[in-house]
Amino acid sequence: MSVGRIRFRHLQAFLEVARQGSVARAADLLHVSPPAVTKTLRELEEALGVAVVERDGRGIRLTRIGEIFLRHAGTAITALKQGVDSVRQDGAVNRHSIRIGALPTVSARVMPLAMSLFLREGTGAAIKIVTGENAVLLEQLRTGALDLVVGRLAAPENMTGFFFEHLYSEPVLFVLRAGHPLLNPGQDVFARLDEFPMLMPTRESVIRPFVDRLFITNGMTAPATEIETVSDSFGRAFLRQSNAVWIISAGVVANELSSGAFVALPVNTDETKGPVGLTMRTDTAPSPAFSILLQTIREAARQGS
Repeated sequence: MSVGRIRFRHLQAFLEVARQGSVARAADLLHVSPPAVTKTLRELEEALGVAVVERDGRGIRLTRIGEIFLRHAGTAITALKQGVDSVRQDGAVNRHSIRIGALPTVSARVMPLAMSLFLREGTGAAIKIVTGENAVLLEQLRTGALDLVVGRLAAPENMTGFFFEHLYSEPVLFVLRAGHPLLNPGQDVFARLDEFPMLMPTRESVIRPFVDRLFITNGMTAPATEIETVSDSFGRAFLRQSNAVWIISAGVVANELSSGAFVALPVNTDETKGPVGLTMRTDTAPSPAFSILLQTIREAARQGS
């Protein structure tokens, strides 16, 4: 292995291919040609003396060695970015961008207040907030594309190299519009659910196994009409104009439940209650601005729970 032959472009191309699972998509994002990305990967493998990617149908996947190298490559890129950002400071507490991944429930419930509190501190730090599924956000955290994920606690096997700080716990609810037929008293809710479209968490989401078990416990299999989505804007709009039932974390629809626009079915969902908190890499060295941000998120979570 020749470490001296490994350059930034090798790590950058490797991380993007790992994220996209495709040389072509990685090339588009890197603004180079697919053959150039392929050549860069080959140079990296020659320097390492092992294969880090392999064909997977029409795409690319990491080898076992590639998965191990991914953790270190992400850390190296992050450290380099932090070093570059640190020398660009101009007197503010910290000028480099802090990149946050937030689940939809957190984006609706915690982050607006957290950002208001953070802006009052006048750190001058730029903030980037992206929303997505827990698994996707954690992978971006692992590769250094994100600095922090605010969401549900992942399965133990997915927490290697991460630290989790619990903020609060929340359940999943069965939510519908005010005036929905299922709100009429004296009904067997689970016996009638198949009559209506169901907005479900995706199969890759953290809460999906809890929802599936809840169905089985109540003698129900998969819904007859199922729409998988992580889009809270679509969920809100579709619920208002239809008789759909939306299975969603409580925080996403807290405002609509308070206003009476949406109503939660009287279904016991205690077993879906799960921890929500801060996930960071164990090798994270918080900057002053990052530490202030963590404090504002903690405070927002306390006020919102």
